[in-house]
Amino acid sequence: MHHVPRTLEARVCAARRAFPVIVVTGPRRAGKTSLLRRLMPGADYVLLEDPDVLGRVRADPHGFLDERRPPVILDEIQHAPELLGYVRARVDRAPRRRGQWFLTGSQELPLMAGVSESLAGRAAVLQLLPLSLAETAKVTPLHGGYPEVLARPAARDLWFSSYLQTYLERDVRAITQVRDLATYRRFLGLLASRHGQVLNKSDFAAPLGVSIPTIGEWLRILEVTGQVIIVPPYFENFGKRLIKSPKVYLTDSGLACHLVGIRSNAELERSPFLGAIIEGFVASEIVKAQLNRGGRRELYFFRDRPGLEVDFLFPWQSRLWMVEVKAGRTVQSGDAASLVSLGSRRPSARTERLIVHRAARHAMSTRVVAPGVTAATIEELVARLNG
Repeated sequence: MHHVPRTLEARVCAARRAFPVIVVTGPRRAGKTSLLRRLMPGADYVLLEDPDVLGRVRADPHGFLDERRPPVILDEIQHAPELLGYVRARVDRAPRRRGQWFLTGSQELPLMAGVSESLAGRAAVLQLLPLSLAETAKVTPLHGGYPEVLARPAARDLWFSSYLQTYLERDVRAITQVRDLATYRRFLGLLASRHGQVLNKSDFAAPLGVSIPTIGEWLRILEVTGQVIIVPPYFENFGKRLIKSPKVYLTDSGLACHLVGIRSNAELERSPFLGAIIEGFVASEIVKAQLNRGGRRELYFFRDRPGLEVDFLFPWQSRLWMVEVKAGRTVQSGDAASLVSLGSRRPSARTERLIVHRAARHAMSTRVVAPGVTAATIEELVARLNG
């Protein structure tokens, strides 16, 4: 696949004019290294997964950094967190120099702990997820957004199988001592089968024969490695008796399809997982739009015990957006009932209420389907969020 400009590039360029250190986190193989090397083709690049490089770092960190000539890209910095303190010392000796050190990492929370301790106030932190629909039309619910899958879609199953093996052997073992990787792999499959459902840890613990705290730890691993999107419930001003547990989506819909055995668009159309896959695809596109603008991940859902539910709520452009996702290609006025009901609870608030659906062959433009509720295709939603 030819070069696809990443939306985050503008944020990286702005950050390197303002900060001496720029940190780019995100899932393995999302494109972090490619982004930085395209922006700075002459930078001194070091991959910290190389055992020989790590040996030199640990034997003589000062000497290792003395050999570098800024700008420097330190790729997968989580493998050598001890370097952060030495980078800080160099930054403090020349505090006015900007855009000198570029760090990538695929384990967000462990890396962020080191950055917070060593580089507070000196580093801009950005997150890159796989390609979004705004960046290339090749992104689909079946294939997801990993660049290498989109470049060679015929090899998607082999790529995802290899990716999972690499992820288990490198990222999972690096974060925690998972004793049984085979059981963890089964956990991933079970999670994919419950893609987008309200989390109940007991439903995972019992069939896998592990404890509820173990399920919590495994979910934490998935979150810090960028593999899942945790969507908490929205509470503000909507009364009591609300569902309190979060929903969980796999970040990449292509990986979700692979884990539940969906190998073609025809299989996806027939699958009982179609609705969940489309919903998760929309969740990922919303989060990508937020992160690509350098913002925070702010995505919620609403469900109360009487049964009123709206798939997603999130703040955007001084409004609260309420989004209901439909896997079908036809929207009727009855589909707006939950949005109308929830919107009536905030009559004075600035809200945007959308039913998001897949485009039909002869797609209609965005249209009103009920008072205050508009229907839009996934593509139209993405265009609005990235406009």
